[in-house]
Amino acid sequence: MPNGIMQIILMLSRELIAASSTTLVLSILSDGENYGYALIQRVTELSGGEVQWSEGMLYPVLHWMEKEDLIESEWRQAESGHRRKYYRLRQKGRTALHKEKEQWTVVNNLFTKLWKAQPHLT
Repeated sequence: MPNGIMQIILMLSRELIAASSTTLVLSILSDGENYGYALIQRVTELSGGEVQWSEGMLYPVLHWMEKEDLIESEWRQAESGHRRKYYRLRQKGRTALHKEKEQWTVVNNLFTKLWKAQPHLT
């Protein structure tokens, strides 16, 4: 897709991609620190290949999250000898994740109730 936007097999809207990217990163980092390419791989794995982020999409999100003090980063030497920038949650990021989980749960519950009433989407 143009402009480094996430490549999505199911063609998710840009708005949905933007709305979910920060929450996804916070959620993945809540399991422990990680580097950019591994975050991309984890999203692909968790989605069964249906969501595939590009570096051009992820790194601006990570930079914004650092600026907002949600995460912090550190350059380190990987076992392969390459330098990698590792990201981890800050306390503000943990607080933000808690709030995001609450909000996404409300939205998920709403859609679940709505779609149970109308199970066939055509």
